[in-house]
Amino acid sequence: MNLPIIKLIINEEDETRVEKVSFVDNPAIERQWMAFNSDKNPYKFKANEEKRVVTGPLMVAGLPIYRRDEQLGEYYVQFDADTIRNIVYKFSKEGRTNAVNLMHSEDVDGVFMFESFIIDDKKKTPEGFSELPNGSWFGSFKVENDEVWDKVKDGTYRGFSVEGIFEEYAERIADEELINRIVRVLTEK
Repeated sequence: MNLPIIKLIINEEDETRVEKVSFVDNPAIERQWMAFNSDKNPYKFKANEEKRVVTGPLMVAGLPIYRRDEQLGEYYVQFDADTIRNIVYKFSKEGRTNAVNLMHSEDVDGVFMFESFIIDDKKKTPEGFSELPNGSWFGSFKVENDEVWDKVKDGTYRGFSVEGIFEEYAERIADEELINRIVRVLTEK
């Protein structure tokens, strides 16, 4: 069975927005920080030891992200390139580059975004990362917090996850059986 896809958006005029970026162990976008080429620890993630910087994708344009809850059941959410661009603009405009937490729960100090860009025809996916579609959001964070940095180095945190308030724009029904039933009902005389 195919699951519905719900397109999420934000608006300039209301409370919808990305509120924080979270350091997580298993990013929903299924993209992690670049891994070291090391036989000793294949799960160790690349982080600049001297500069204490982590870099990677924050949002991937068009990627269906699996969700499950009691109200809606199983479904996917998706952000298109235009929505991601609006998210990045609003996030920056509201000065949220210091709004970082760990595993979507514990707010943390000493971690901040210093670089952010949207992948397009001129600004490509950085070397060493899997190619991202145009409209995807990429960023770099400085980690001055020693405890967080230790968990980046030991692989506890492997990537980014954004959290925020979004509006459901539309639902595309991907269940062919349901679509066929609707078509039969509409075409019956």
